[in-house]
Amino acid sequence: MVSYNLIPTEKIIERLRYENPWWVTRQIPAAYSAMSKRLYFNLFYPFVKEKNIKRAVVLMGPRRVGKTVMLFHSIHQLLEDGIDAQRIFFIGIDNPIYVHLSLDDILSLCKGSLNLSHLDGCYIFFDEIQYLKDWERHLKVMVDSYPDTKFIVSGSAAAALKWHSTESGTGRFTDFMLPPLTFQEYIHLRKMEHLIFRGAIDYGGKSLPYCLTHDVRTLNKEFLHYLNFGGYPEVVLSERIQGDMGRYVKNDIVDKVLLRDLPGLYGIKDVQELNRFFTYLAYNSGNEFSYETISRDSGIQKDTLKKYLEYLEAAFLIKVLNKVDVNAKRLKRVTSFKVYLTNPSLRTALFSPISETDDEMGNMVETAVLSQWMHREKLDLTYARWKDGKKEGEVDLVLVDDKKFKPIWGVEIKWSNRYFELPKELKSMIQFCKANDLENALVTTIDQQGVKEVNGLRFTFLPACVYSYNIGDITLKMKNSS
Repeated sequence: MVSYNLIPTEKIIERLRYENPWWVTRQIPAAYSAMSKRLYFNLFYPFVKEKNIKRAVVLMGPRRVGKTVMLFHSIHQLLEDGIDAQRIFFIGIDNPIYVHLSLDDILSLCKGSLNLSHLDGCYIFFDEIQYLKDWERHLKVMVDSYPDTKFIVSGSAAAALKWHSTESGTGRFTDFMLPPLTFQEYIHLRKMEHLIFRGAIDYGGKSLPYCLTHDVRTLNKEFLHYLNFGGYPEVVLSERIQGDMGRYVKNDIVDKVLLRDLPGLYGIKDVQELNRFFTYLAYNSGNEFSYETISRDSGIQKDTLKKYLEYLEAAFLIKVLNKVDVNAKRLKRVTSFKVYLTNPSLRTALFSPISETDDEMGNMVETAVLSQWMHREKLDLTYARWKDGKKEGEVDLVLVDDKKFKPIWGVEIKWSNRYFELPKELKSMIQFCKANDLENALVTTIDQQGVKEVNGLRFTFLPACVYSYNIGDITLKMKNSS
């Protein structure tokens, strides 16, 4: 009979000391301290520091958005705040050395290696927690057993994390979602804030505070770079990775989620079919789909398709947007919908970078704009599409008031200056506004800005890069003030 206890205890303790250099040096590894903090750090850290509420913090998000870095930045801040370095533990659960140990076993080894008699006042970080079977049950026991200890965990298999943390950890866990980089965060990481100034725009006859640019040409250059490489902090900061985007993102993000995480969580048998389906969606990000056409094109049964869409959305790879009609009414039977990548640079990884004159540019700008809105988890975003006799109409983005079932606003996402010169051609938007008593709407352009009046309506035109920056900026302000 083979013994599972093949790894000597001293080797595991050696690994723990390697992962926690601050026990001796009082500093986190230089590679992490040199990295800029994400703008979301200031929202996350108060949850880490909070000791009055007996809850573990569950940091969730797609692969490679900087969750591990966020944990190390939190450790750095705790050290700066005067927390005893030997009261801070970091354990990467994905390391095979811990595979046959429970969380309690690992903590006992940490205590033993530091000669601690108890864990009161400790901050314990478990990275990649999804690699531990039944992690939520173990963590719940930890929270109950060590009321004076703070537990912070991260994980990428977001579908499982979200489900488990809500089902099993009621009252014990606080979820924190870390999405891909917004365009605002991208500008921050690239240290390009000098391109932005705080000004105002005219919307609906009112002056609204807004971030604008002195140099739309340079900001557009950065926006294009963001579309191609901007979703992941490591990619943004490394030209080497940008040169081999396919290998980095595809192997490390797409393949691990599609070929390992999702099949493991949901028992998917045909991983190649799921992979082909995702590639098909990625290539057509921003397009409208129907179950009939996808089923016909792919040969996949409709019920299976619905499950695949649900799984891919739970893993933060795609966002499904449902449709309303010209009066912003939901259709009783969902037959068609739009699918967007949660991050436009995923498309670059799977295919190739795009240039600003490519046909795909319109869809990628739409994908980028929607990915900024995804940071507001509770917004009821839809798109409008209708057929009125021989006339068809569409509005790219509509926010519906979920209590009154009326649209609050509509946005046309264009990568063109044509409609700034010829606003009367925005026939769908004009029809939608008239049908819903909206007096104003927003339309994006390449680089034109201003207000045009058409048929008694006021359309505010903004460069797509400026609009994208502001969605992130306003979202962050709202989150900071809530």
